[in-house]
Formats: sequence, structure tokens, C-alpha cells
Amino acid sequence: MRSRYRINAPEAAHFITSTIVEWLPIFSSSGCCDILVDSLCFCREHKGLKLHAWVILPTHFHAIVAAPDLSGTIADLKKYTARHLLERLEEKQCDWLLNQLRYYRAAHKQTTHQVWQEGFHPEAIVTDEMMLQKLDYLHTNPVRAGFVASPEHWRYSSAHSWLPGATPILECDDWR
Repeated sequence: MRSRYRINAPEAAHFITSTIVEWLPIFSSSGCCDILVDSLCFCREHKGLKLHAWVILPTHFHAIVAAPDLSGTIADLKKYTARHLLERLEEKQCDWLLNQLRYYRAAHKQTTHQVWQEGFHPEAIVTDEMMLQKLDYLHTNPVRAGFVASPEHWRYSSAHSWLPGATPILECDDWR
């Protein structure tokens, strides 16, 4: 099923969400999270992606991003990460997860496994108030899930990079 969300303001930053099929916990290891981090970094360096904030949770990720071709960039990111996540899962012999990704593959897919749900639900951020609301939602997601007590304690998030003297694992672009 195609997403009902559309990019109607290509110059604006967008809040996006990409989810693993059936909310399977692929991002429960640092190795799998690092695949997504490396791909986001590549897209920043080579595809014009502006990354303003991000968080990776076990079953999905959120980000605030902008790009000249946001749909194409996110499609490439998901295609690349899917291939490398499957390789990682095979290497680590995560057969139960591979079986689930095979079982939940949409019938129209040409591949043997499906990692990502279709779409990424882009929501244009049109005001500073909306940006602050999305930043708060994104950064406090691991807290609401009960994973950490404070947003900056979650390793795979841009929340800790806002702290003085912090060394982020992924650079973010200023949104102002």
C-alpha cells in the first residue's frame, strides 16, 4: 500500500518515520544501528541530505531531514540498509528474524525478504513551534519507551550531541 503522505514543500525540513515490517526489532544491536548511521552519514556527504535530528529505536527510526530529492534519497537509504541488514542478520545467524522478514514480505516485492514498511510518512515542518515539537517528540521517544531516563542517555540519537562538549556519532545540520 502506498503512503498517503506527500512531499508538497520540497524546500522544507520534514519529520520522517521509517518502520521495520511488522515492527520487528532489527535495531536491537549496535551492528545493525551502525548500518543505518553509516547510511545517513553517506547521504549527508554525497546526496545533499540535511540531517537536523534523528533517533533509532529497535523497530523504527525518526529523523528531521531535508534534501533536494528527499523521496529518492530515503528510498536509496532504505534499499542500501535493507541489503546490509540482511547480510548482517545472515552473518549473525538470526534465522528467526530472517524467517519473519521472509514471511512478511509483500506479495508484489521482487526480493525474498522485506525489511522496511513502504513509505516514510514525511511531514513538512513549517514553523519553529512545529520544529521544537518534533524535536521533543523524537528525542524523548526512548524515554517514553522506558529505555532510558533522559534523552541524552540514548546512544543512537542526536539528543546527546546537543550537550556541551559532546562528541556525536553522527553530525547534524543546523535547522535555523
